[in-house]
Amino acid sequence: MKAEMIVFSGSSHPGLAERVAQRLGKPLGKSHSVKFTNENIMVRIGDNCREKDVFVIQTSSTPVNDHLVELLIFLDAIKYASAGRVTAVIPYFPYCRSDKKDEPRISVAARLMADLIQTSGAARVLTMNLHSPQIQGFFRIPVDQLLAAPIFFEYFDRVLFKEERKEDFVLVMSDAGAAKAFGYYSDELKLPVAIIDKFRPDHSEKPIIRQVIGDVRGKACLIIDDEIASGGTLIEAAEKLAEEGAKRVLAAAVHPVLSGNAVERLVKSPIERIIVGDTVPVRDKIQGHEDRFEVLDLSPLFARAIECIHDGASLSELFPPSVRRRH
Repeated sequence: MKAEMIVFSGSSHPGLAERVAQRLGKPLGKSHSVKFTNENIMVRIGDNCREKDVFVIQTSSTPVNDHLVELLIFLDAIKYASAGRVTAVIPYFPYCRSDKKDEPRISVAARLMADLIQTSGAARVLTMNLHSPQIQGFFRIPVDQLLAAPIFFEYFDRVLFKEERKEDFVLVMSDAGAAKAFGYYSDELKLPVAIIDKFRPDHSEKPIIRQVIGDVRGKACLIIDDEIASGGTLIEAAEKLAEEGAKRVLAAAVHPVLSGNAVERLVKSPIERIIVGDTVPVRDKIQGHEDRFEVLDLSPLFARAIECIHDGASLSELFPPSVRRRH
């Protein structure tokens, strides 16, 4: 007999967890998190988890370290509640940019996150659009990485390509790495690609744009990236595209981190519209600027992926056809 499914939400993004649970037709499991005056965190599980197939939804959002520790304690509590299997659903993976040892005497923190999540009791992980594909290899347990592309493609077809002829668009990749990671966007959308040639002299998140590789003059430029943090890269790229004669500049990113004064800076930039996912809470940050941002609901992908994992089914149906063909 298949184990019963139960879905819990941490405190990082209850809105997304509730939408996922609704699509699964299940109430969220009962749990309670407490932060004591000494800043220690306690998680109490309110439902029987014994031998059940448990999913814990917790993303990497502000305050990142508090939510990370809460996730680890949550997983540990469920493990000691005798769950049959525990899956950590982490829409935006913590410390995802620290994925290599590119300086002396630093930690590869993303690999450390993998160790901590496994040690805390996760039997598998479900995440979305990792900043670097090698993060999957940091784990010794199964990791399913979803791509937000199907939801974004549906929006592009329904909205963007109705506003302007599709053939007037060009996809702009924020660097050569993004061009490789998001190559399937061009395959699926059948659009030409331009690449921003940039480099970062330090950790200031202020890249130097050297040139745009590709023809953007008179085009509607759609910048594609995995996340927006400070917005520095995006704004510099948009200004460069405007200088090169772009007719419109739009942007799409899966993870809207929007740290510091990113929203205010983006609103003042040449970017006409910014399309983002909801892997982290974002609606409060963009309040008052909803006309410049479009937030796409990614809960259908997470809900379907959880169903596939629970049923032992393939997740391939959730990926764009060109990605499925590669596998």
